[in-house]
Parts: sequence; structure tokens; C-alpha cells
Amino acid sequence: MRIATYNIEWFDALFDNAGQVLADDDWSARYNVTRRQQAEAIAIVLTALNADAVMVIEAPDTSRRRSTSRALSQFVEAYGLRTTGVVTGFVNDTQQEIALLYDPAVMTARHDPQGSPDSMPPRFDGAFDIDLDVDAALDHVTFSKPPLELAVTLAGGRGLRMIGAHLKSKAPHGAQGRDAVMRLSIANRRKQLAQAIWLRQRIAAHLEAGDDLIVMGDLNDGPGLDEYENLFGRSSVEIILGDGGPRLFDPHAEQALVSRISAQPTTARFYLTGEDRYLQALLDYVMISGGLRNLQPRWRIWHPFDDPVCWKTPELREALLAASDHFPVSLDIDL
Repeated sequence: MRIATYNIEWFDALFDNAGQVLADDDWSARYNVTRRQQAEAIAIVLTALNADAVMVIEAPDTSRRRSTSRALSQFVEAYGLRTTGVVTGFVNDTQQEIALLYDPAVMTARHDPQGSPDSMPPRFDGAFDIDLDVDAALDHVTFSKPPLELAVTLAGGRGLRMIGAHLKSKAPHGAQGRDAVMRLSIANRRKQLAQAIWLRQRIAAHLEAGDDLIVMGDLNDGPGLDEYENLFGRSSVEIILGDGGPRLFDPHAEQALVSRISAQPTTARFYLTGEDRYLQALLDYVMISGGLRNLQPRWRIWHPFDDPVCWKTPELREALLAASDHFPVSLDIDL
């Protein structure tokens, strides 16, 4: 079985309010890529990926006029994909939802949020109170994109839990000047760490209950990614993996943690306008619980330059570059 996560940049901009795919020659929200080029590139990548389930990060918007499920269903139909099942969770206001595409012949999945507004940890559409800056005052933290909690049942009857996550970006968007950039960067990291702690508490409950668990998505963080990490001692990824009790495992995260000055796996590629170069980063993960590590798991980053098959397949290589600034991460596992 293949399970994947894929952050598709500005996927929402490829649909009208009726969920129809805008596969035309107008510009997409990606630089120098038309809507037709991006839509076709996404379809090529998803076809090549051939996953039984794909956690879509930055899925199309759900709002008063728009529907994530309607848009994804029409995209799947338009390009003949087998992942016709769609499940979403709590909607947000960012035009970037989290959704699971899956093959109904292989599994069923339903939104199954845990907790309540008053539990600890609270449900992911609630608020988490934590002292972020050690001032003896609790900070009120919310998810701009609440994680998607799923109860999954495979065709053979086996059950497992999945959580799709898109943690807050640490980037100081909108800040002007060095001091403002520093203040906003630190504030964003505090909030992101709080989200990671909140998510880890939910993960710990599943692990202590003996659940098979897969946590995947864009964590917007990785060991050693910025200078502010030293202020807090660890990254969000380390918190989510766990540093006491049952741990999750992702080989790319483990590799990055072993040595932060050697070559690292990467899942995203961004152009830095002011520096006229590209930055690569490890942001996307598929983490699994201990019991699943015994089922011959194999991870793959579908990187157009680092993965030999992607590099040697020009159509796929170009599609990966046109579709998004992130690349899929897949897990093959014998379930």
C-alpha cells in the first residue's frame, strides 16, 4: 500500500466557485505557470505517484461559495484518477484546507476528531492555553489550519489512525526592518511550537492506546532550519516525534537530526528573489508509530533532481517543478 502527503501550492486558484477545473491559458498563482500547465502537472504527478491515499495540503477552499470536496472530486474525474474518495475536516479561513484523497476500493476514511472544547488537549478546532514566553500568563493558541484526524478502515478490516497537519509558517511575512523581522519570527516560532506541543499530546494519547498511527503533512519546520531554534532548544519536528515515551519515526527527520551540517534530504524548493537563488528545505514528513515499523516501510521523496527515476523521466521531472514548490513524500508499507 502507498500513502503519501503532497503540499500543492495554491491549488485553490485552479477552480471556479462551482469546483470546475480552470485548465486554461491564464496565469496560475504560481510564477510563470499557466493554469492549464499547473493542473496538468498536478495530474501527471498524482498519476505517477499512484498512491492509495494522498494527504493534500493546501487543498482547495471550503467557504460559503466553494467546496473542497466538490473541487477535488471534479479534478479527480477530469484526469481519471482512482482516488475518488474525499474526506475533509474542520474548515479554515486561509483558502488552504487539508483533505485526504483515497481509493474507496482500498480503504474508507472518516473525519473523527478527538477531544472536546474543554478537554486537555482540546479538540483541534478549539484553543490551547500554554505559557509560551515564560511570563506566568497563559497564551491562547489556535490552529489557523486545524489538523485533519481520520479513522481509516482498510478493505481487509484493519483499522488505523491518520492525522494530516499543516503547522504555522515561521516566515515573518509583512515585517519591515530587522527588529520587526526578529520579533515576528520569534512570535511565529512560539506559536508553531505550541501547535506542535498540542499535536504531540494528541499523538501521545494514540500511542499509549496502542493505535497504529500515521502523521503526515507540512510541518513548516525541521532541525536547524533557522537561527531562532536555539532560543527554544528544539524544533517542532523533534517535539512531534517525541523525546520521551513512545516515539514516531520518519527516516528523513532522523537523518536531519543526526547531523545538521551534512547533506540533508529536502522536500521543498523556493526561489529567493533578493538573493537570486533557490533555497531547499525539509518540511514535509510521513511519520509512523512503532508497530508500523515492522511492516517493511519504505519512504520516498519525489524530488525532481534527487530521485533518480524522477530525474530520468523528463515529463515527471518538469511536472514536479510546475505543480508546486513542494514535492510529494510517499510511504510504501505492507498493511
